[in-house]
Amino acid sequence: MGAAAPADDPRPRHPGATAGGGGPAPLGQPDGRTTRDAPGHPPPRPRSPTRLPAAPGSLRTGPGDVADNGNVTSQVVELSHVVRHGMITYPGLPGPEIGDHLTREDSRGRYAPGTEFQIGRITMVANTGTYLDTPFHRLAEGEDLAQIDLSRLVDVPGLLIDVSGSPRRGIGVDAFEGHDVRGRAVLLRTGWDRQWGGPAYGDPDHPFLTADAAALLADRQPAVVGIDSVNIDDMADGLRPAHTALLTAGVPIIEHMRGLERLPHTGFRLHAAPVAVSGMGTFPVRAYALVP
Repeated sequence: MGAAAPADDPRPRHPGATAGGGGPAPLGQPDGRTTRDAPGHPPPRPRSPTRLPAAPGSLRTGPGDVADNGNVTSQVVELSHVVRHGMITYPGLPGPEIGDHLTREDSRGRYAPGTEFQIGRITMVANTGTYLDTPFHRLAEGEDLAQIDLSRLVDVPGLLIDVSGSPRRGIGVDAFEGHDVRGRAVLLRTGWDRQWGGPAYGDPDHPFLTADAAALLADRQPAVVGIDSVNIDDMADGLRPAHTALLTAGVPIIEHMRGLERLPHTGFRLHAAPVAVSGMGTFPVRAYALVP
């Protein structure tokens, strides 16, 4: 399961080395519903996928496919949950409030006839949906979202560790035996994402990375570690050893991933860059993988 990174891989290797979003509630109905939820307001029209022109040197061959130089076709695999109004990501944290700052109707008086826009507003805690933890999330002196090295998060060679069939909750050091993790995006597939959206997702019996395994990874320096569970740590452990070991070593964490069952053990490349926000340690990402 898995193989070492190619010797000619030009990616740099990485040496060792909760903030909440606030603001006023979104404009909308007095009872907290957004404008689009108001009685009599038409439901959103289905949108057709928008395809951007292919970049020079690449060829799009179909939905989710990208071909480099017309030769190798890669499948785009979605690894992030959709962020929706009111959804709960983590027990005890509020869901996002999504609405309109400027409605299409109100915008019509500002532009030429036939021209309209919508400007949205979202109020949310940073730990919403599929999100990235940077060292600043755990350490006051750690790198924040604007400082994290993008080479850890963009076009990173991936390694899938599949423990979905394990009878144990804790992912131990044995899961990584024989795997070269240095400089890779190490993604832990537990299958817990099947509980997403229901009360069982936040159950304290969720899978997690053990302290010993986290220490091993911190020492071996993967580019990033991701998991499809509600927390990379055992929620019952207030010491949070996995967060502490990885973030102290400069290794960012992606939590609440999905779709890892669609990835091969190796050969894919991960992309999961956040917005560059200064002074914040966590934020949602649109994580996806390119699979040959």
